[in-house]
Amino acid sequence: MTTPEIIDQIYELILEDGRILAKSIAEQLGISRERVGFIIHEDFDMRKLSAKWVPKYLNSDQNVNGASRLSNFWKFFGAIQMISCRVRLVTMDETWLYHYDGEIKQQSVEWRHSGSTRPKKFRLQKSAGKVLASIFWDQDGILLIDFLPKGQTMNAEYNPFLLVQLKDFLKEKRLGKFTKVVLFLHDNTPAHRALATRKKLAYLGFQCFDHPPYSPDLAPSDYHLFPGLKKQFKVRHFSSDAEVVDATETWLDGQISELF
Repeated sequence: MTTPEIIDQIYELILEDGRILAKSIAEQLGISRERVGFIIHEDFDMRKLSAKWVPKYLNSDQNVNGASRLSNFWKFFGAIQMISCRVRLVTMDETWLYHYDGEIKQQSVEWRHSGSTRPKKFRLQKSAGKVLASIFWDQDGILLIDFLPKGQTMNAEYNPFLLVQLKDFLKEKRLGKFTKVVLFLHDNTPAHRALATRKKLAYLGFQCFDHPPYSPDLAPSDYHLFPGLKKQFKVRHFSSDAEVVDATETWLDGQISELF
């Protein structure tokens, strides 16, 4: 029989341990497992939820530092005309493109009759063959695409080399557009944070935004450009790096300006 005292005791046990099993509660209070489940669901309106994975645990200092950087970022955008700032903003990021990559969950969805079993699929490993693409872009489209040569690593020597190429492409493709300093946004990987990279950015006259660690809202490539690109490559088989490069350039060239 359910009494207010039983309900209160169940609630106290849940408050003490949010992971406690309904079976354990039933054994401690001497009531049925079904009664415990009914009280939790109907009286407390509670459901068990698994923890959500997050990229990184940040300590208090990192949180304060990240909040300060974000505050400075938005103060800058609020202090000038947004359109003028957007025109001057250039962003970049790197991504691996595989010779073969399995389909995403959304692509496996298929119609089934009510009561039918769910379709099964086996997890397939990505291919060993892959190409690292570095893509620089602004609001009008792609500025520069670089595919890392075999045997080369993205490091403090190679990254400044790309920045010099970017400067040349800006003069060629955006001549007269950048009347003020270029606002440059990239993430905080070691190659981007290296002293050689920072010196090259200063030498080229780029103003680099300080990217807070593990901040997805300031990584437009990862959350805007790359998903669409990689979706086109799912379940396609490429026999060489050259085919991956051609497919990448073809897809990017075919995008309308509104995408950027």
